[in-house]
Amino acid sequence: MTVAGVDVGAALASAGVPPLTEERLREWMADQRWYAAKVDEVCEVTILDVVPLIEETDKLLLLLVEVRPAAGTHDLYQLLVGVGPAREDDDGAAFEICRQDGMRLYDGLSDGRQGGRIGALIAADATIEHEATTVAFRRNGSLALGPDAEVRVVDAEQSNSSLVLDEAHIIKAFRRLQPGLNPEIEMLRFLDRHGFANMVPLEGWYEYRGELLEASLGVMQRFVTGAHDGWELVLERIAQQRGEELILPLRDLGSATAAMHSLLGSDSEDPEFAPEHPPDEQVALLTATIDEQIEQLFVNMPARAELEPITGRIKELRDVLSLLSHTGTGGMLIRIHGDYHLGQTLLTAGGWVVIDFEGEPARPLRERRRKRSPLRDVAGMLRSISYACLVSEVLHGVAVDREWEPHARQAFLDGYMERIDLALLPAGAQAVAKLLAIFELEKAIYELRYELQNRPDWLGVPVLGIERLLDGQRDAA
Repeated sequence: MTVAGVDVGAALASAGVPPLTEERLREWMADQRWYAAKVDEVCEVTILDVVPLIEETDKLLLLLVEVRPAAGTHDLYQLLVGVGPAREDDDGAAFEICRQDGMRLYDGLSDGRQGGRIGALIAADATIEHEATTVAFRRNGSLALGPDAEVRVVDAEQSNSSLVLDEAHIIKAFRRLQPGLNPEIEMLRFLDRHGFANMVPLEGWYEYRGELLEASLGVMQRFVTGAHDGWELVLERIAQQRGEELILPLRDLGSATAAMHSLLGSDSEDPEFAPEHPPDEQVALLTATIDEQIEQLFVNMPARAELEPITGRIKELRDVLSLLSHTGTGGMLIRIHGDYHLGQTLLTAGGWVVIDFEGEPARPLRERRRKRSPLRDVAGMLRSISYACLVSEVLHGVAVDREWEPHARQAFLDGYMERIDLALLPAGAQAVAKLLAIFELEKAIYELRYELQNRPDWLGVPVLGIERLLDGQRDAA
């Protein structure tokens, strides 16, 4: 088989790889948590490129794999594949792809030694060229790291794979690839250049350049020890009836968020980050998009008991959206985090740090890099605070102090408004509040759609959230 000038069979054979059929590769990929097409019937899996990264004993290969679901679309995946002698005492069978003739193929991102090799390649600022393909490993600043680092696999990842090296560095490998520069790397490089203090330092990245495409493969950052995940911290304090302890930290988080946005909107010389004026029809286009999302969601809503409290309230949602749409444009469009919520923050001894600048991995890369109002991020965090209260109440049976949620949201918002460059926002508190409310409504619809598709056992959470949002708007009117 030859694809884009690459004789895949010869490349695999020359790398000492046991025969790897597309059928076996398809079966293995379908069992991995990062595989995005589990519900689709895969009609074709094709290895597009094979690049030897390490050619010693226990080889390491980069495979670029195309998956074509029955729907006719196609996805590209990065596989880092280890090749070595098969041993009877090998563990981690779930990560073994195949074995034959005394050799085995396995997932290199689930193997400590291979993970350490990736870190060493980044630290060495290595460039690997193979036929028409280049895999470049880029170090950011000084970095001392050898191939024998102690490696721990992070089990919580869904769409990517992460490895912690020597409890001091973390590598995130992007499993599903899209052409172009990944926002994670682009945003970290920009914020690092502009001295953003509330981020995990960028240590390096690696990327693919070939006839097929150019794409980001992964990023390496310093690993933060002793930090509290923002989402887990809020749930824990609510459960312990100690939510008041978080009011000042949430105000600080608002301030850190404002610092991030102010920097992202500060460089008019960089075309990828230069702030832009929104079009006059911004609000009309936004509300039309949300209205369409509401219609699609409610028209196709299944008959479930959990959904009954909101099933007949589509007109109310549309009426709320219509009332909010009577606001002018203003502020600026800038690059934003794009997937901002409590789970994207860590509280450390030195304060808050913001993580995961990749945006929503399911969205096209071009859309994730689009400039938007910074208030979209603000609305995401406000909804996240509210969602933590809803999860505590609906799923964990916690008696949540109803005064805490508005208090916590206001603390975050106060910290934000005190530090943000006001030129980035619409003029006047009323215009800011209306645009925020529109973005929160959009997020509430997203939450309901997400739980319907991924966690139907959680449906009571977004349903109650929409009920309260509608009741709150009615009371305000």
